Order: sequence, then C-alpha cells, then structure tokens
Amino acid sequence: MASKAEGTALEQVRERLAEIADLEAAGGLLGWDRETMMPADGAEPRGEVLATLDKLAHERQSDPRLRELLAAAGGEASAGRDAAIVRVATRDADRATRIPPELVVESARATAAALPAWAAARETNDFERFRPHLERQVELARDVAACFPEAEQPYDALLDVYEPGATAASVREVFARLSDGLVPLVAEIAERPIPAGLPAPLAEAGQRVLALEMARCIGFDEARWRLDDAVHPFQQSVSRTDIRVTARWDEHDLSGVYSVLHEVGHGLYESGVSPDLDRTTLGAGVSLGIHESQSRMWENQVGRSAAFWEHWLPRAQELLPSLGGLGVAEITRAVNVVQPTLIRVEADEATYALHVILRFELEIALLDGTLAPGDVPAAWNERITALLGIEVPDDAHGCLQDIHWASGLLGYFPTYALGNIVSGQLWQAASTALGDLDAALAAGDCAPLRDWLREHVHQYGRTVEPADLLRRATGSDLDPRPLLDYLRAKYTALYGL
Repeated sequence: MASKAEGTALEQVRERLAEIADLEAAGGLLGWDRETMMPADGAEPRGEVLATLDKLAHERQSDPRLRELLAAAGGEASAGRDAAIVRVATRDADRATRIPPELVVESARATAAALPAWAAARETNDFERFRPHLERQVELARDVAACFPEAEQPYDALLDVYEPGATAASVREVFARLSDGLVPLVAEIAERPIPAGLPAPLAEAGQRVLALEMARCIGFDEARWRLDDAVHPFQQSVSRTDIRVTARWDEHDLSGVYSVLHEVGHGLYESGVSPDLDRTTLGAGVSLGIHESQSRMWENQVGRSAAFWEHWLPRAQELLPSLGGLGVAEITRAVNVVQPTLIRVEADEATYALHVILRFELEIALLDGTLAPGDVPAAWNERITALLGIEVPDDAHGCLQDIHWASGLLGYFPTYALGNIVSGQLWQAASTALGDLDAALAAGDCAPLRDWLREHVHQYGRTVEPADLLRRATGSDLDPRPLLDYLRAKYTALYGL
C-alpha cells in the first residue's frame, strides 16, 4: 500500500502525467515561437532545447515506475474518467517504452534542421535543398515503424499516432468510397461556367479585422487566445486557456479569413475539453481526424454558407470596399468556386480530398521503399495531373508546399480527409438535433452549434476512442455519405446541376 505521503497509485499517476503534460506544453510553446517569432539563426539551438524536452517527456512516459503505478491504479479506478485516464496513459506508456530515447532525440534534431531547409527550399523553389532532410525524416519514420513489428505495414504504426485504430487498409477503403462520390460531382461541375471570383484588392488590414470579429463570434476570447502570422497556418494549445492560432494573408482572396476560421475551429476543440482533464495528457483532441472535423466544419459548413454571409456581408463590405457590389448570393458563389488548384490549403471542398489522397499514396510509397525521396517531385507532378488535370509549374507549388514532412509528420495527411468525412456526419447530426441552424447563423449566433459540439465532442478529450465518439455523436460509423450528400446539395444549388 502506498504511504500517505506518496498518495494512492492513482494520485501518483496524475502527478507524473502532470509533469509530462507540462513538458509537452513547454515544447508546444517553443514550437509555436519557432514558427512565428524566432529569429532565423535560432533554429539550431532551439532544436537542441526541444530535443531535451522531448527526451525528458519520453523518459517519464517510458519510466517503468509509471507502468507499475498504472497497473495498480487500474484496480483503484474501475470505471469513469479515472479509468479512462489509466487506460489511455497505459497505451501511451506502452508506445513510449518501445521507442528508444535516442530515436526521440534524433527525430527532434532532424526536424529542427529540416524546417529552415524546407522554408528556404520553398522560397527559392529548390527541392534539392530539402531532399537530404526528407531522406532523413523518412529514414527515422521507418525506424519508428520498426518498433512495432506487429503492424500489418509500416505506415500503420505511424498512422495510429494520429488516428488511433485506423490502418492504411481501412483508410484506403473509405477514401475509395469518397472518391467514387467526388469524381463525378467534380466532373459535373466542370461542365458549368465558373462563377466570378472575389473582386480585389482585399486589403490585409481589413481581412484581419473581419477575421478577428468572426473568430470572436464563434468563440475566440483575447483573454485566452492570440492570433499571429505564420508561413503555414496552424493552431497550438499551450493549455486549455492558452490557445495560439496563426494565419497567412492574400489580398486576392479571403484565404486569410478562412484560415482563421479553420484554426479557431481547432482551438475550440482544445478549449472545450473538460477542466478535470487538465494536465493529465488527455486534455486534447482524441484524434486528428476528429480534430480536423471541427476546423473544417467552421471553415466550410459554417463559413462558406449563405446564412453566415447573410449576417457578415455588410460588415465585410465596410472593411473591404471592393466587395461593395456583391449580394449574399454572389459572395456565396464566389467563396464556393470549384476549380482545381495546386495548393491544398486553398482547395475547394469538392477537390480538397484529392490533394490528401495524393499525399497519402506518396507517404505509403516512401515508407515501403517503392518511392525514393528524390523522386517525389516527379511522382507528385504526375499524380496531380492525373487527379486534377493541371500541370505543376514548380516544386514550390507542388511537393514543397506543406510543412508536414519537414516536421517529421508522416502518417498525418490522411486525417485531413477523414476530418472532412466526420464533419459531414457531425453537421448532419447537429442540424437534426438543433433544428434550423441557418436561422441562427444568419442572426450571427454561433453558440448553439458550438455548445452542441462541446457537449458531444469537445468535453471528452482523449477519454473516448475516435470510433466510439463518432458513434455516440452521430449514431453511425465513419461514413462519407453525409458529406457527399451535403456537397451534392450545395453545388446543385450553386451551379444548377
């Protein structure tokens, strides 16, 4: 029996998890700073600091004493949230135990070196500057996958980090069903005239004000959040009450506004987790697919809807005078143009998943050795032409556009399209439960949807498995049909299909 001074096994588990959570929070904050404010020459020393933090967190996660305490705590917490904490923390500890600490450190160092190389390669359109770093990240990803020999294929071991329970085979199957619905829809739309785009210029200053006001409407709070710029927009939660979001801006479109809506959607998930999961390592999204469903819903189902613009168009016209001649119907068509594009983050809802499927296929080939890192540009360009019918002019608009491989995040990309699928299911369920969501959005009231998501998704953090959470919220397993139905209805109205 534990001494009174030590506390129960469960209390000791919570203390140890709090230390791990604090180390991860410190690493997250330094990572955010690296992408937003750090001087360029700070990359190498910052990499060493992050490697040390990763090593310390890994040592605590893989500590045999933690495993002993988790085993004992399992008897103290047979049900409820404590039991979920023990279950998930045990799985995390098992995974950490199997990955050597030196591999964790080397991965952090490789990422620190790869990120500035990627940024320079992207800016100068020079893949060769990044190629050796991609080779190293692929090599390290294979080393991690080798720690899990029971995986059916190496990619499964990486994918499971981001989407617990998913496999390459299961993702391929659901992506096939998604493609079967998207390809004919995109083909039908291609036969219709392309609606006029947004009239430029759309001043960055006006977009910033508009985006921040929209963000406040859906839940952004300056006491707990901040907005900054980054080359690649992202969200970083330091804690449930310290949420960082970033955006990038283009005066030819509203991509900056939509990146804010997207990243705030991520932040709402993190900020909506139950407070009793603070500093347990479970106070975060259960999977990146579920996470992405939140950002995509606020960006697309909400932010690109006619109801949303019914409320926001007058304010947008005050801040962005070039929009002055547009009505709600015109701006709704303009922000929902379906047209193949080179850049994933700028892709429309109908073609977006095709960008993700491309990356998914290339990552599997990189991991199993059928594609060499040096051959990525040619393979990328060939697949873009096959999937979207467009030519890639340079690598900056092709394989260098995303930060993920520089960050060592192989296995991450599929979660973007999985998130789209889940967003369709959750939107359908929320619409059924709440009634006329359009009326609320047209009145500038985002609270009903936000509160429904907090109740059915956010509060649970990592305590409920992704598939179980989806079934609880929607009554069904992963299914692309609601998303396809939503897209078909939207584009039928906009394009007269």
